[in-house]
Amino acid sequence: MKFKNLLLIGLVTFSVGCTDLTEELNEDLTEDVATKILIDNADVSALLQASYEGLRLPYQDQSRYWAAQEHTSDEVMGPTRGPDWDDNGIWRSLHNHTWDADHGFLGDTFNELLQVVFSTTNILTFQPSAAQGAEARFLRAFVMLSIVDGWGQVPFRNPGDNLLEAPKVLSGADAVDFIISEMNEIMGDLPERGTTPHVANKDAARTLLMKAYLNKGAFANKSNPTFDAGDMTKVIDLADEIIASGTYNLTGGYFENFAPNNDQISTENIFTGENRGGESSGPVRSRWFCGLHYNQNPSGWNGFTTIADFYDKFDANDPRIGGTDYPNMTEVSGIKVGFLLGQQKDQDGNDLMDRKGNPLAFTKAVSIKEEGNNLEVTGIRVMKYPIDYASGDNVDNDYVFYRYADVLLMKAEAAMRNGDNATALTIVNEIRTARNAPQLMSIDADGMIDERGFELYWEGHRRTDLIRFGKFLNAWNEKPASDATRLLFPIPSAALAVNPNLTQNPGY
Repeated sequence: MKFKNLLLIGLVTFSVGCTDLTEELNEDLTEDVATKILIDNADVSALLQASYEGLRLPYQDQSRYWAAQEHTSDEVMGPTRGPDWDDNGIWRSLHNHTWDADHGFLGDTFNELLQVVFSTTNILTFQPSAAQGAEARFLRAFVMLSIVDGWGQVPFRNPGDNLLEAPKVLSGADAVDFIISEMNEIMGDLPERGTTPHVANKDAARTLLMKAYLNKGAFANKSNPTFDAGDMTKVIDLADEIIASGTYNLTGGYFENFAPNNDQISTENIFTGENRGGESSGPVRSRWFCGLHYNQNPSGWNGFTTIADFYDKFDANDPRIGGTDYPNMTEVSGIKVGFLLGQQKDQDGNDLMDRKGNPLAFTKAVSIKEEGNNLEVTGIRVMKYPIDYASGDNVDNDYVFYRYADVLLMKAEAAMRNGDNATALTIVNEIRTARNAPQLMSIDADGMIDERGFELYWEGHRRTDLIRFGKFLNAWNEKPASDATRLLFPIPSAALAVNPNLTQNPGY
């Protein structure tokens, strides 16, 4: 291969970090010499940091993977409010399960996730240390699991593959088997969780394995998921390893896990996306902007809500429902954490008004297409991430991927699926006790999926959970029952055009 072809591999490297090249490059360079130049000058640490930051847009932005997981579920609605939030129906199609192969947000998400798969594979061509290679392979597997969950197919290259050839495609069970083998191979080279949850670590790998084993049957057949007893036992064993580490504790301060200083005060976060306050961050602040009204502080986008049927499942005495003051936030703006329902106030306790002069009192009732005088106040708003008022545009809240409570809930679910409802109930009530929520007397599949909603709402897990519990195609709030083709997203038309190894999913 001439250097001009090898350069295609190197361009990504030198766009994000390298030392100065002083060698004279010409068409007569051999492949071996050109490869050595690239390897000797690659800054692997910079490449790895770029891959971590490459997770920001596809996971933190309100229109990417989070939208794919939440707007398609019973937890989130993006209503059109008169002339606002129409966007040619792109949000309504997610809620109503009527998206097509040209849906812009889904296509962008697919492409941006694949960019991380490419960048992490690229790192492996530059002779990283064992630890660096393990981090890159974890990040690659983490993203691949999202892709196989959403699209059922993952374009994949091995390090050093010819970029002029279309990548092969791993589908369903094959992709999951690869992810599992990767985690088992790199486990020994990953660090312990320590004080840096934003760095790939052993417990993050164990949690990723738990998700792979728990969803393995759903990834193989989303219409009729199966749950192998051996896979469920592996979920339980991996959870026990995390529990035995003594690193994590459930906290009554539920919203501290998402706070601006969550990297310092959370005792639950296992793996996060680092956002450096005042310096560099992803769009995590979209989590509060997307629901806040224009007349609140900060001035929001007056968009997304939750659905009354989901909200009404909560016990009124469950503190996770929120509506409570939060330090350095409520006294600044009057805004509370959790679900925002009813009259909204400013920091001095004065009633706020909408732009039409009506009381800014959020209602349970909301329609996918709002019209009339009250269109700015319909729908319960959600404040899962406490607002960072101190850091400017680059906020400090690290984005939460994996939490200890999720590990416990996955263990409880696996125990339930293996017929041990007593253990499942004990674990669920352990979480509820830590949250100061009322105890349950029994647990079944319906109770388990509800409990995952109470604990993990708006964190980007809901679609996957609903599919695993056979509820994703159900009707809810103006959405009719869906066809089974909605269990996978369409492969973007542009991706099909450039990779003949991809095949369009049924129904598109």
